Order: sequence, then C-alpha cells, then structure tokens
Amino acid sequence: MTSKQRAYLKGLAMTIDPIFQIGKSSLTPELTAAVAEALEKRELIKISVLQNCMDDPNELAQTIAERTHAQVVQVIGKKIVLYKEGKEGKKKIELPKASRKQNV
Repeated sequence: MTSKQRAYLKGLAMTIDPIFQIGKSSLTPELTAAVAEALEKRELIKISVLQNCMDDPNELAQTIAERTHAQVVQVIGKKIVLYKEGKEGKKKIELPKASRKQNV
C-alpha cells in the first residue's frame, strides 16, 4: 500500500465510528471471526480498544491484521483502523492508483 493510498483510507476512516470494542478479555477467536466478516462486507473498519484492555493497541492491530489477512491503516491512541481489499466485483472502496516515479 502506498502512502497516498494510506492517506486516502485515513480520510475515509475519519468519518466512520468504531464497530468493535476490545476489552479486558482482549482478542478472542469470536472477535477475530467477527472482524474478518465485517472486513469482507465493509473493507474498512475501525476498532476501539477500551481502557480495561491491558494489551498494546499496536500489537493488537498487527495480530488482527495477520489473522484476518488485512492491512493496518493506522493506530491512533486506542483506535485501530483496518483495511482489506474486497473481492473483484464486490469492491466498495476504489484506492488511488499507485503512481510510478519516472527517471528523467
């Protein structure tokens, strides 16, 4: 993912509310499955890490991304934004094209 694409997704994420909360039980298999399902439908989701969760939000983001085959867009404080590209024909978000730098 290019920095331009990441910036575009960050802009989209500003307008959405968190749809999951991670609490003191941390990352459960049920939560992981629910996040994977939401990513399939929405492509871009925001997760809130509650105060009673003792895990580091950055580590949680990486773990969820690995388990759901998603990409971490950003982690700000206790908010995690994840993106997973939709299957062909079902894409909801069209990312800016990655531009190639030309040597002059």
